[in-house]
Amino acid sequence: MTHGNAHVWHADAGLVARYADGSLAEPDAWSLERHLESCPGCAALVSRAVRGTAAGTVLDEVRRAVLGAAPAGAARSAVPVGAARSAARPAAALSRLVRLLWAAGPAVRGAWLPAVLLVAVGAVALEYGGVVPGARALLLAIAPVVPVAGVALSYGPHADPLYEVAAASPAGGLRLALTRTAAVLGVSLPLLTLTGLLLPASGAPAAAAWLLPGLALTLGTLALASFTGCRAAAGVTAGGWLCAVGVPVAGAPGAVTPPLAEQLSRCFDGAGAQGAWAAAAVLSGALLAARRPAYDRLLRR
Repeated sequence: MTHGNAHVWHADAGLVARYADGSLAEPDAWSLERHLESCPGCAALVSRAVRGTAAGTVLDEVRRAVLGAAPAGAARSAVPVGAARSAARPAAALSRLVRLLWAAGPAVRGAWLPAVLLVAVGAVALEYGGVVPGARALLLAIAPVVPVAGVALSYGPHADPLYEVAAASPAGGLRLALTRTAAVLGVSLPLLTLTGLLLPASGAPAAAAWLLPGLALTLGTLALASFTGCRAAAGVTAGGWLCAVGVPVAGAPGAVTPPLAEQLSRCFDGAGAQGAWAAAAVLSGALLAARRPAYDRLLRR
């Protein structure tokens, strides 16, 4: 390796040659692969070296076979370039969407997404079906733990059969966890907030009042997961939240939703409450950043 300073290095010819012929130790190979993500020069050097190996020859043959399966050159040339590009855009967009959903992790691809939809539809049905007046309070009580459940189902060997492969890749570790968390938040935040807007207030906080608490609990789960693993961390944060809002109203006489709405108002309403949740989110994010290396050691959790 050649070094520019204490934090920047580039691959030398010997390192590249050992990587290309497969003799480079796995930890060094992972380090090199992570470096190639941000260094086009070294990436080009490694690409040239790999092309000269037996594996490179096989890859070239596969590439030619794939290109040979495309329409004939004469047929392609008959299509104007502009028209070809226009026709390719929907296919490219669909391909990007498929890759995004796959990268989003098991939660968005699996049973978690139908469960979130069931929560949203169920809240509307309970309210307008007259079964549980004040269903917004129930939705707001559950909403902050929905992303937490998605995080628990998105990262870890219990959730992803390819976890060890993904975690050991250059894009693994905390980056992979954050990518899947962003996908979970991207689904649950708008869906549950819009559902809350469809429900009458009935004394409950605003439909968007749960956003900061949900973010804080999610970041807290990720930070705690660096010590305990995702499942245990999700159990602690989700269980703590449900106890905080459920226990004080468990013994209330009559309907559950009015005292639940009052408890949620104490947790959500006002600048003080929201400021506390914002501070909790910032502190959790800072702890998560400090604990980033721990995510490289979570292969068995």
